[in-house]
Amino acid sequence: MRRTVKDGRRVVVTGMGAITPLGHRVEELRCGLREGRSGIAPLTRFDTKESSIKVAAEVKDFEPTDHFTKMQVMKLDPFSQYALVASREAYADSGLADVSFDRGRFSVIFGSGVGGGTIGPEYSRYESAGTKGVSSMTIPTNLVNMAAANVAMAVQAHGSCTPIVTACATGSDCIGRGFQDVRDGYSDVVLAGAAEASITPVIIGGFAAIKALSESQDPARASIPFDRERNGYVMGEGAGSLILEELDHALARGATIHAEVVAYGSTCDAYNLTAPDPKLTQGVRAIRLALEEADLRPVNIGYVNAHGTSTKMNDAYETRIMREVFGADHPDVLISSTKSMTGHLMGAAGAVEGIISILTVRDGYIPPTIGYREPDEDCDLNYTPNVGVERSVEYAMSNSLGFGGHNSVLIFKRWAS
Repeated sequence: MRRTVKDGRRVVVTGMGAITPLGHRVEELRCGLREGRSGIAPLTRFDTKESSIKVAAEVKDFEPTDHFTKMQVMKLDPFSQYALVASREAYADSGLADVSFDRGRFSVIFGSGVGGGTIGPEYSRYESAGTKGVSSMTIPTNLVNMAAANVAMAVQAHGSCTPIVTACATGSDCIGRGFQDVRDGYSDVVLAGAAEASITPVIIGGFAAIKALSESQDPARASIPFDRERNGYVMGEGAGSLILEELDHALARGATIHAEVVAYGSTCDAYNLTAPDPKLTQGVRAIRLALEEADLRPVNIGYVNAHGTSTKMNDAYETRIMREVFGADHPDVLISSTKSMTGHLMGAAGAVEGIISILTVRDGYIPPTIGYREPDEDCDLNYTPNVGVERSVEYAMSNSLGFGGHNSVLIFKRWAS
């Protein structure tokens, strides 16, 4: 029998941190969403002369030495740098640094889809100078678990420290597993999230080779989820971090509560490495599992932050899933793909979109899907085109779908003290 929200301890969000193509803090992300501003621009990380990919959603104006010493920068791949910046903000926002609590029950669940990107230059050094040319920092900087390890050290979390790697579902799975960890009593506090810094020649080239990325040279028409002219996603980068805390633990110390986490649904298509299962079975089931756990009906969901990558197959597939779940109620639920503004942050997408969903229930504002111009008969739901909506929302759902068939769904509830 599946557990419901009534069976375990309640889990609330007491801290948030983000670094995204829209800014270096949650407040900058929030403002960018309200402005309907795009973080997509011409790609600057490397020379694109030989590449068909010309735009990306880069973190802008980021100077590592503003956050770390020069020695620390040498030891931190950009994905770990982003993880630390977001996690420091979430930790400070939570107020945990100012109170005494059991750090043996403070855990970290923090992942990445790709992990370190500096392994590419190291391979070039190997080609030119052999094994002696490879830096001693290659392994400590590039292993996927290093974001989690660095975050745990930064906040002195002595509970479990676990990285999750489920492609584009990574961030949502980290939050979901953190929710379960607190709900089931294994931890009182979990710092959960994900980071990505994969705008590199090899990673961009690899995704371009499988025709996943948009080749548009116009930033305004590159990431256009659910639009008939969509032609691939735009690579983004950044990190999202949440402090998840047991309710009584948070109330006892007078913490500010942003929202409550009430459900997590996770399934696997077990169908194909890159394509979703056209039968929809497990995508639909992931949402229904989350609804069951939260003891909700589809009509209770006021907003869905869609995975919405701007690829032909994914957007049509996700639309079919939501039609199946919401049935006749689908005109009433507002949906948006904020990847239209942030690009696709890969493993970090679910973490940042979880934060966006929390902002939605907290602030009563549904962000738009910008750049939407040409309706598609295969994508016929209300995607909140181009202009955000002020609306009180009690429950928001965030969908993440990853290569390998990973389906991850989170549900957040507005906090009413």
